[in-house]
Amino acid sequence: MKITKVLMMTVFSMLLSSIAWAEDATINSGDTAWIIVATALVMMMTPAGLALFYGGMSRTKNLLNTFAMTFVSYCIGSIIWVMWGYTLAFGPDIAGFVGGLDHLFMNGITVASVSGSIPTFIFALFQMTFAGITVALILGSIVDRMKFSAWIIFAMLWVTIVYCPIAHWAWGGGWMGNMGALDFAGGNVVHINAGVAGLVLCMYLGKRQGYGKEAMFPSSVTLTALGAAMLWFGWFGFNAGSQLAADGIAASAFLVTNTSASMGAMAWMLTEWVVNRKPTVLGIASGAVAGLVAITPGAGFVNLPASLFIGAVSGVLGFYCVAVLKHKVGYDDSLDAFGVHGMCGLWGALATGIFASPYINEGGTGLIYGNFSQLWIQIVSIVGTAIYSGVATLLVILITNILASGLRVSKEEEMQGLDNALHGERAFEL
Repeated sequence: MKITKVLMMTVFSMLLSSIAWAEDATINSGDTAWIIVATALVMMMTPAGLALFYGGMSRTKNLLNTFAMTFVSYCIGSIIWVMWGYTLAFGPDIAGFVGGLDHLFMNGITVASVSGSIPTFIFALFQMTFAGITVALILGSIVDRMKFSAWIIFAMLWVTIVYCPIAHWAWGGGWMGNMGALDFAGGNVVHINAGVAGLVLCMYLGKRQGYGKEAMFPSSVTLTALGAAMLWFGWFGFNAGSQLAADGIAASAFLVTNTSASMGAMAWMLTEWVVNRKPTVLGIASGAVAGLVAITPGAGFVNLPASLFIGAVSGVLGFYCVAVLKHKVGYDDSLDAFGVHGMCGLWGALATGIFASPYINEGGTGLIYGNFSQLWIQIVSIVGTAIYSGVATLLVILITNILASGLRVSKEEEMQGLDNALHGERAFEL
């Protein structure tokens, strides 16, 4: 009897050991818990943080329309992603350009599927939040003048035709990643991509009625500042979560993200103070976002001193693009999506090629550590992203123009305000 009990206990212990070993070899509970939290943080960035950030900068008569466009962007990104977006981005590679259709409607992925050390469902959801916010970033260039119905069609096509292939290039086994381009959390995939798309779209639509002739005051700088703070908070999931593990690189990404954002805010504020003699809250909030954008591609590759420099440059660059560049060129980027996301994303991608440290992440070595080719690789990835995003976005615009019978609201609707004209609502009872 005693021998039987001993044998049973031994077998039971062996089973427990094998179960524990199997668990360690597949799903890590700590990593999984962290990425679930990171996914929730990034989700909050779009319908909450970005909606407030953009909504506060839009005019009072268009605030709800800006909120609505942001909300539906996330919803559209979520639906497209689980239907066919995920497989186009992360399915089996086809010629380095796009993923195959093996996982259409998440086919073949079960509760037992694992990506790295986390369930594939969590990995897919985390990546889904990136698709949702990227298309939403574009609308900052065209608020006040685009038809809501046209925006819905545009967003559906853009996520499919533009976002998914570029995500595959960088993260899904495509040519950009295979070339060795470093994009930790979306400098190319998210910010340069969205910034260029926004520039193309706003130039196609043309300027707002009265642009350059009448003052266009933001509806609430308070909402914008609150939105920037929520974006900052969510960005910790955006950048640190992109390590897909709860480890030292994630911790470093968390640290440099906060540092770059702080430096960006201070640099923008000081630049504006010197140039315009007044430090505005809008400038401080915009500088923080510029710093967050710039650190995104290198968050898991650069060290603390580099993040200080990256953030400082982003604040000055962002201010210049918003206050000088767009007026010299003459395009009407309503909320400066190109100036902040496109240009600061470009700077961040270049800076990653310069400052990537093998002492932070063995996967990346930049120019100052002796790898001269990394900067060139980054330049190629930036040019490739910008060209494809610009051309493919124009194609999406032309298709949308046909399907939606035009992109722009009527002159009467624009003058009345899109909240009332398109939604039958008002943001404030004034």
